[in-house]
Amino acid sequence: MVVTGRLAAAATVAGVVVAVAWYSWVGVAIVTGLLCAAVLFDMGSVARARDLTLSREPITVVRLGRTAEVELTVVNTGTRIASGYLWDDWPDSARTGNRTHRLAVAPNTKVRLRTTLTPTYRGDRVAGPVTLRLVGPLGLAGRQTRRTVSARVRALPPFRSERLLRSKVKRLQHLEGRNVANMRGQGSEFDSFREYVAGDDVRAIDWRATARAADVLVRTWRPERNRHVLMLLDTGRISAGRVGAGTRLDASIEAALLLGGLASAAGDSVDLLAYDRQVRTEVRGIGGNRLQLTLMHAMAGVIPALVDTDSAGLVRAALQRARRRSLVVWFTSLDGAAVEENLLPVLPVLAQRHRVLIVSVTDPEIAAAAARRDTLGDLYAAAAAESVLAERALVQESLRRRGIAVVAAAPDHLPEALADEYLELKLSGTM
Repeated sequence: MVVTGRLAAAATVAGVVVAVAWYSWVGVAIVTGLLCAAVLFDMGSVARARDLTLSREPITVVRLGRTAEVELTVVNTGTRIASGYLWDDWPDSARTGNRTHRLAVAPNTKVRLRTTLTPTYRGDRVAGPVTLRLVGPLGLAGRQTRRTVSARVRALPPFRSERLLRSKVKRLQHLEGRNVANMRGQGSEFDSFREYVAGDDVRAIDWRATARAADVLVRTWRPERNRHVLMLLDTGRISAGRVGAGTRLDASIEAALLLGGLASAAGDSVDLLAYDRQVRTEVRGIGGNRLQLTLMHAMAGVIPALVDTDSAGLVRAALQRARRRSLVVWFTSLDGAAVEENLLPVLPVLAQRHRVLIVSVTDPEIAAAAARRDTLGDLYAAAAAESVLAERALVQESLRRRGIAVVAAAPDHLPEALADEYLELKLSGTM
């Protein structure tokens, strides 16, 4: 049983009346009896909670930073009007808007109540219990109960770089010769023959075709399609570091989404593996228009694990999933100690069979600190920042000498830098 503020107000008014106009034990007894009778009437007339059927969609999907509406359907199968309030409980990180709803549901009637949610980070939010407070016709008292109505909201990555995808696809089509003639001497897929001109590589001469023709013929090539791209997402403790407005993992996910869409448009097959000491999520065998949404759902709930990544285990898992030569895009950190201890021992095994591209998020505050030298304190900070930048440059040069490409950029520029590197690899035919 619950009582409302209306009962408290009625009791206050009754007390004032007794004190002013009917100050006696008889007056107190009569007024108290009237209030009790009203409460009993309300309790006897209130709708039963079991006559209300609650339901909603099991999952609602929304992009991070946007608002979604979760609809709760209430059906009154009883014979009394269900009046009162309903509270829809969600975690605080879901940023619930209108969670309190006024109920007035007639018998055999259905109503839909909408709660707005604006999640603050990726992943699933599970709905809490729904609280029902049903009161009688007088609004003095009633009953309160809680019901479990299973539901969740999934916040997908925001994918702000989606605006770049169309322009990158157009550039890709240009490179592949859909809008202009194919470029000779590039790529690894045979296209056609043409006459030899001064400056052509003599190794491109096709002697059999030349023997059948009156002129010397050379082969022309185009970038190969239907290659395999494997994205490795390091979800160890290093990925939890804050860079800009999010974590390293958030920036890597943003870049992986753009690369996945671009590679899919190029006709390449794209797989994803998120790993630290075990597989956190993976996407395999999905192509076409479904790939983008599948990647979003797969990476929505991936969070950094506060453990050191097992790089050897990650390489073994990658080799198991990439049987043919592939472009392996490894999202990780380029910190000197991490590279020395984790990457260098295992990279040769991976690079022997695949084309490897290391992708790393850089902290824009370090570059800003290196350029700021107004005060003595700024000079010390600039010296430390320059040391970090120099160490990173040495690491990148060391990797490049081993034949491993590197893309390192700030979070806002990383997706575009990675897409441009992919296009360069397509243009050169080295993937």
